[in-house]
Amino acid sequence: MPTPNYTVLIIEDEKNISDFMSKALKSNGYRVITALSGKAGLSLISSQCPDIILLDLGLPDIEGNDVIISVRKWTSCPIIVVSARTGERDKVEALDLGADDYITKPFGTPEMLARIRASLRHSNRMDSNSALYIRPYQCRGLLLDFDKRILTVNGEEIHLTQIEYKIVAFLARNSGKVMTYSAIMSNVWGPFTGDNNRILRVNMANIRRKIEQNPSQPQFLFTEVGGGISDAGGRE
Repeated sequence: MPTPNYTVLIIEDEKNISDFMSKALKSNGYRVITALSGKAGLSLISSQCPDIILLDLGLPDIEGNDVIISVRKWTSCPIIVVSARTGERDKVEALDLGADDYITKPFGTPEMLARIRASLRHSNRMDSNSALYIRPYQCRGLLLDFDKRILTVNGEEIHLTQIEYKIVAFLARNSGKVMTYSAIMSNVWGPFTGDNNRILRVNMANIRRKIEQNPSQPQFLFTEVGGGISDAGGRE
């Protein structure tokens, strides 16, 4: 059974197929968000930061391949094409553009779930700084288990939202470095968020309230003069 923390984005304009996939995924512990068009899907990718994308190619507004091209400009989030197009050329083009897998319709739930699990495993292994990504990150009483996606402080599990987890994981993978606001925002939300740092500041404030005993005197996350954030790994 997968952890409920994994979020799947379904970009599919046929509602009956989208509903079928959503039901199957939710019953197996996944969090599911859906989009009926390519542009809506791109917006959700940037705002919700899903862990994996199930993508139809024949969308009403833009081609699914254009979605792949756009996504691959800034993130390696796994993409599984789910399409009625069975031609070898269609499969090769999607895979060459950056899709991780290709499922042809119709398909069964076991196959879909197996391919999602395989893509997530591969994504976790190939993540940047993969050795750090697999090994839990520990600093004083804080422990971040990347495989289980669980954060604990002094043995107590801390509930993080999807965005909060991605921020903390990104900082942990870059332990000891000062990360600029723009670097964090680009990694978490993509390159299309502009210069609005407010959304990051709000999330950072929420994270500090959850993990710091006294947010005004942080032990783990520090704001550096000049607009950057570092973790306690650079302070010891």
